[in-house]
Amino acid sequence: MLTALIALPLLVLFIIYSGPVLFDLLVLAVVLLGLSEFYRMSLPAERRAEAYAAIAVGGLLTLVPILNAAATLPALTLATFFFTGWFLLRFRDLQSVIQHLALVFLGFLYLPLLFGHLSLLHGLPHGKEWIFLVLFIVMSGDSAAYFTGINFGRRKLYPAISPNKSIEGAIGGLVGSFVGALLFKYGFFPQLSVVDCLLLGVGLGALGQVGDLFESMLKRSFGVKDSGTLIPGHGGILDRLDSLIFAFAPAYYYALWFFQPPGIY
Repeated sequence: MLTALIALPLLVLFIIYSGPVLFDLLVLAVVLLGLSEFYRMSLPAERRAEAYAAIAVGGLLTLVPILNAAATLPALTLATFFFTGWFLLRFRDLQSVIQHLALVFLGFLYLPLLFGHLSLLHGLPHGKEWIFLVLFIVMSGDSAAYFTGINFGRRKLYPAISPNKSIEGAIGGLVGSFVGALLFKYGFFPQLSVVDCLLLGVGLGALGQVGDLFESMLKRSFGVKDSGTLIPGHGGILDRLDSLIFAFAPAYYYALWFFQPPGIY
């Protein structure tokens, strides 16, 4: 708890005062840490070389859309050729080689692609407000889901993946996300309409819950309790960001399509 209380104000100050380059470097650092945790969970020890290479390539894939959006697909194509050739030449067990290759690409989709949208969101007009809006929606939803689940939860939401979550908690979380979006609108971001708050609150709130469940599914599939040990008592970086990873990309496209004048992006 003390770690969270210290980290949150620092994060707020960093988002407010950091320039584009410094912010992009933070996103890159988070992606590299997240990929390190992901491949440590998913790939066996004998695939360490492939894991290190995938972390490095994942970092490059995070930077490419920021530097030149048109180069994104060529970069993904080169990464596909590179790792396909690597695993073709270095297979050990034909029963598992395709699974390991697929996990490398899943890591790219999960972090450089999805979480990498945070840099793109930051680069939009009012980008910092959009980032805080996403944080506010997801955190409000998490808090409301916890309160509602503890006090009113009766029916299990998805016991095979997360036994403690309830349907009532999930519904309460969506309501909390909508209320959080409304509060943010009236306090910091008047350009939003009530309809925007409803769509973003419920939509991003739902995706935050999906992100949480997805990361739980990953950990259960890989047989680990936490994604890492970066934050003592709180697990790894993926454990802290699971609800946000699925939220930044939709927020970016919503802001891009509905709030930017035609022809700017």
